[in-house]
Amino acid sequence: MPATITASAVRTCFGDGPATWAALLRGDCGVAPLERATAEQVGVESGYPIADGGSFRPSRWLADCVREALAAAGVDPRRQRVVSLVGTGLRESAEVERAALAGVVDFPAERLHFGGAVAAAAPGVERVVTLANACSAGGHALALAQDLVETGDADAVLVGGTDGSTASMLAMIGRVASRPTERVRPFDADRAGVLLGDGAAVLVVERERGDGGLARLLATGLSCDAGHETAPDPEGILRAVRDAHERAGRRPDQIDLVLAHGTGTALNDATEAHVLAEVFAGCAPGPLVTAVKGAVGHTSGGSALLSVAVAVEALRTGQVPPIAGLARPAPEAAGLRLVRGEAVRADPRVAQVDAFGFGGLNAVTLLEAVR
Repeated sequence: MPATITASAVRTCFGDGPATWAALLRGDCGVAPLERATAEQVGVESGYPIADGGSFRPSRWLADCVREALAAAGVDPRRQRVVSLVGTGLRESAEVERAALAGVVDFPAERLHFGGAVAAAAPGVERVVTLANACSAGGHALALAQDLVETGDADAVLVGGTDGSTASMLAMIGRVASRPTERVRPFDADRAGVLLGDGAAVLVVERERGDGGLARLLATGLSCDAGHETAPDPEGILRAVRDAHERAGRRPDQIDLVLAHGTGTALNDATEAHVLAEVFAGCAPGPLVTAVKGAVGHTSGGSALLSVAVAVEALRTGQVPPIAGLARPAPEAAGLRLVRGEAVRADPRVAQVDAFGFGGLNAVTLLEAVR
């Protein structure tokens, strides 16, 4: 019996799921001055922060999403076999930085991971596994969750993704761009680079049940091309896309919507645009294409699942949010049906979600509407 997404919960710079969805439909941009580092320290002035203080923030956002998603799905880990897979890029690295600056040399390795956060929010969960697979981590976790559910090894899987900005990661992106990045502009001719966003997302994956759930999880295609430390490899991305289509039993002309990775960087945008043009060549008019990082920033390990959650809402409601920050499409993206300016009404049945990480870690998910 196929796997189904039965609940989702997210946290972004805009707030919870309903607040984030409303902001995306309006085309809002959540960029703001950095709160936890200065431009003099890291070379970056802005990001897409969640405005709260304290420590172990990604763990707290994740735990909040776990509670919300479990309640929405009606899943009780004390009565059902529930496991959790958490994708991340940075884990709790910000706390390691804080400890090092405070002179603490013995930082418990288990505090980098999210077992404690999930267990506290969901007593009875059998096992929690953290996957540190860069920016496609959530997509890899989703692929494993589908396997666990469809083989009967779990009744439900809590699939999470979470990350918060760290000084070291901010310093790295601050030295990559040729000029300061004011906001993320996916597929825009005037894009200047990526900015980090805080965020978390949790999906509940179960076998298909009577009410149909939120969306059918068709397949996730994976590839690890290891072509370059940071630059995307079009052949590796193509393998992931074709793997997803083959596993799902869907042709390119059956895809109605693409949630692009869309980082607003020269290499990623150009590569992704060329791949999409190749995959959907001859599929006139082709799928609608949107992306969320212009609104919420690059949420690293949470980005794949955040895009999946947005795709689920688009399939459910028939509304597709615009790409925030896109004013003048770059030449390589001119042939794509980019959603810009305002949200559009549509009737998408199948959505594709792209997620590409450093080191060539690629994950492409296909979802189907159940309405």
